[in-house]
Amino acid sequence: MPVATMPPHRHAPGLSARPGGLRRVAHRLLVLVAAAAVGAGMLAVPAQAEPTVDEIEAQIDKKWEQLEPTIEQYNKVRAQLKVNRSKSSALQKKIEPLALQSELALSRVGDLASRYYMSGPSQEIGALLVSAKPDTLTEQLTLLDRLAAQERKQVAGVLAVRAKYDREKQKLDALITTQTKQQNELAAKKKQIDAEIKKLEASMPKTTVKTVGCPTINGVLAVAAQKAIKTACQQVGDPYVWGATGPNSFDCSGLTQYAYKSAGIYLTHHTGDQWNEGKAVSRADARPGDLVFFFSGLSHVGLYLGNNQMVHAPRAGKPVQVSSINTMPVAGFRRPG
Repeated sequence: MPVATMPPHRHAPGLSARPGGLRRVAHRLLVLVAAAAVGAGMLAVPAQAEPTVDEIEAQIDKKWEQLEPTIEQYNKVRAQLKVNRSKSSALQKKIEPLALQSELALSRVGDLASRYYMSGPSQEIGALLVSAKPDTLTEQLTLLDRLAAQERKQVAGVLAVRAKYDREKQKLDALITTQTKQQNELAAKKKQIDAEIKKLEASMPKTTVKTVGCPTINGVLAVAAQKAIKTACQQVGDPYVWGATGPNSFDCSGLTQYAYKSAGIYLTHHTGDQWNEGKAVSRADARPGDLVFFFSGLSHVGLYLGNNQMVHAPRAGKPVQVSSINTMPVAGFRRPG
């Protein structure tokens, strides 16, 4: 069979017989290959990993290293301010009656001078009556030498004591102004660091439960367990009271009932009933938030936190606390909900 051949004047589609056309096609191919390589390289760059719980905790620790000295310096300045404000107030109370005494004494001197004036005033006494300003104390005292010695001594003593108290109060008030500024600056710094710590705490994974009174717990998947753990841990330090179910005191099953009630799960206030109201789980499969029971008679229960720890209301005389589950014989675990 004859083979079809392309007429001499025709060429393959998309190709140019001219050398310039071939170069343009080759250039386009190179551009496409380069673009694909760049795209592949961009896709190959790994996404930045989110910080782990330990890394976030380390950052919080560093912030606390900055915060604690600030808090202590703030406490120091605040304590000094309290003392200095008290001293300033006490001085003010001393100055007020002295001001009155000085005014009365000067009034008596004025009366004496008036009497001298009636009998024939001297030029100096006339000047005293016209100019009775604090800055002319020296001139006044000089003139008072011509008046009654007792009045002169009284006025000089009162004015001297008042001047002393005034100087002390001025120094205290200046110090109070400086310390108030320091206190405000430290308070602003504390507020800033507090905000940074809260931001770091908010960046914790949603499966992490961090509550004052309990260790940080990771990998708590169930929302109800998270809420129960937070609630139970917030009660650490509350007293044990037989038959109590909160909010300020608890017995063992009262605490677990209160914790899960906050998560919308209602348990009976009795260890035996709580055993039957939960799903049985093995110790190997136990997760934070599960209930852990003790003794063959199921006479005690706690809220499991993982790592062989629990939060529970131990007994009379011991408040709600975190402790090891290995201090008592474990009867089993149950998962509410």
